Amino acid sequence: MADAKNTPRARGARRFQAPSRRNAIILAVVLVLVGGPLLNGLLSGYERTGGGEIAIVRNGGFFDNNRIRQVLDPGSSRTWIGLYSKVHKYPAQQRFYTITSKASQQEREGVDVVTVPSSDGVNMGIEGTLYFTLNLDHQTLKSFDDKFGTRKFRGVDGDSYFAWEGDKGWSAFLNQIVRPVIDNDLRSQINSFRCAELVSSCALVQNTAAADPLKPPAGGGQAQSNNANIAKVQHAINTSLAADLESTLGGKFVTNLHFNLVRVTLPEKVQDAVDRAQAAFAQVSEAQARVATAKAEAAANKARQDGYNKCPTCARIEELRALPQGITVYAPGNPNGALLPRR
Repeated sequence: MADAKNTPRARGARRFQAPSRRNAIILAVVLVLVGGPLLNGLLSGYERTGGGEIAIVRNGGFFDNNRIRQVLDPGSSRTWIGLYSKVHKYPAQQRFYTITSKASQQEREGVDVVTVPSSDGVNMGIEGTLYFTLNLDHQTLKSFDDKFGTRKFRGVDGDSYFAWEGDKGWSAFLNQIVRPVIDNDLRSQINSFRCAELVSSCALVQNTAAADPLKPPAGGGQAQSNNANIAKVQHAINTSLAADLESTLGGKFVTNLHFNLVRVTLPEKVQDAVDRAQAAFAQVSEAQARVATAKAEAAANKARQDGYNKCPTCARIEELRALPQGITVYAPGNPNGALLPRR
């Protein structure tokens, strides 16, 4: 009996099955290579924004351009944005940029204080916070994304980020583009004030000493109010910063600007000199108080003696009152004139 596996019919069936298996493998590979990206594109073709962000959508298909497709307003519902489109999300709420020596609160690493000279040449450290909001007008935001959303900025960690890449990207953008404008405005405004007009203790160590070296500077060495001058600095910065940022950035991309000047500090050596001067003036004040007390006591004694000279009887009465209680004999002029009773 002939082997059933070697019959013409069996050999034909095997030849038919071999191509079918190869075709199935090829089809599976094609589905993985083509269907996977297509499915991923379909799933990622929908996007939405949170309440604190606004998004610019750019085309990104294989055969598409990279132009802006649409804008998603804050808190949008799930929206079709097309296959392989790119989404650039920006903050839609009020943001702030902090300049402070406190490492846990600042935007940069290390000591982050703007050091600028006053009109009389004293370097002062400026700390403050800039509050602002990104302009959410669609056309303005599209222009902003064209200018700053298509390039990277170097962060404090040395890496480069897009402005829309989370907090690190946004901080990198602020540090490279906005911070130089803030520094320049602070330098311009602070340079129009003398050190003592912003930090009153500066008067203690400047070359304006009184003629009497034991006297403190004018005002008795007391700190004079400089709140009005600080308010002037803040107002001037708020006015100039808006115009300077618009000119530098090439558009009104940020709105509701407000700079809050938090602190003005002196260089370490100058502050040490101020501390020493304040300590010296405190010692002078203490010595003056002792002198005043001695003068008052001398004047009281003189007045008392004048009274005794005019009224000898009054002096004798005061003398008797000053005697200890319980004496038995009192003989003025005798060394043993006052005798106490025996016990």
